[in-house]
Amino acid sequence: MWELLRTILRSAISALRPRHDLALENLALRQQLAVLHRTSTRPQLEDHDRLFWIVLKRMWPNWCQALQFVQPATVVKWHRAGFRYYWRRKSRPKGGRPRITPELRSLIRDMWTANSTWGKQRIQSELAKLGISVSDSTVAKYKPKRRAPPSQTWRTFFRNHVKDIVAIDFFTVPTATFRVLYVLLIMSHDRRRIVHSNVTDSPSSAWTARQLLEAFPYETAPRYLLRDNDTRFLGEFARCIESIGIEEVRTAPHSPWQNPYCERLIGSIRRECLDHVLVLNDRHLRRVLRSYFAYYHESRTHRSLDNDCPLPRDIEPPEKGDAIAFPQVGGLHHRYRRRLAA
Repeated sequence: MWELLRTILRSAISALRPRHDLALENLALRQQLAVLHRTSTRPQLEDHDRLFWIVLKRMWPNWCQALQFVQPATVVKWHRAGFRYYWRRKSRPKGGRPRITPELRSLIRDMWTANSTWGKQRIQSELAKLGISVSDSTVAKYKPKRRAPPSQTWRTFFRNHVKDIVAIDFFTVPTATFRVLYVLLIMSHDRRRIVHSNVTDSPSSAWTARQLLEAFPYETAPRYLLRDNDTRFLGEFARCIESIGIEEVRTAPHSPWQNPYCERLIGSIRRECLDHVLVLNDRHLRRVLRSYFAYYHESRTHRSLDNDCPLPRDIEPPEKGDAIAFPQVGGLHHRYRRRLAA
């Protein structure tokens, strides 16, 4: 009801307005209807639509009354953008500075390269002696970009410090008589080397401390030791760590992924060796582990070491004869060498 009354009231007022005012309002409404018919969902305005409203704003003081789907502030913003574009086009440089020849550009670069202590004014003066007049900004523009010494990558940064990190961990091995043996591993993150290992059936903190001293005699101790929260790494072991100046880095509880190299090594020992062997006793386990560790260090390749071994292995070209297989770890694995290199 109120909409009908408002429409009738507006029609009555429109009858009293000037004819040109009604024509402009009609034009504005028709333009908006054209936009609505052109788009099926939300009205999409194009550049000529914006130009229409900018011109209408300058011609008709009451242009705001005819707006239906555009805010007046938007039209003002379009007008200001058009003003900036107009003066940017009007103020653009006409022609600009002439380009110099490729031969002159090459000469300037050669002067920069051959005279490392010269500045742009010195090169400009030298060119003037050759009858060439150029500005100092042109000389600076063609200065070769000298690359600064490249920064090392994070991978290189970690490799530079990885020699100071070792990891320690235990894993269990059942025997044929259902005894449980404990294997201690100490490995260096540098080239994944196994620094020390030993086997016992009753590990303690004091026994673990002795193994650490055997692994790092005198002043060969690393800077950091990565370990989990096993109680065997407390008491006497903690005092030994402190006395030789090693800083402990403990992993979070139930987070073996925080000691990845050592956990991966234990998994490799199980998959590639112990899962295929029935261990009789601790002496037999030590012998099996020594055999596997020799294969691990001297023959087994690692992707993280660029397909090399922890102890670097020479490349044998085809000129040295046919490949021969040498069984290792009781025949579980083989090392292949050229006939003449063997």
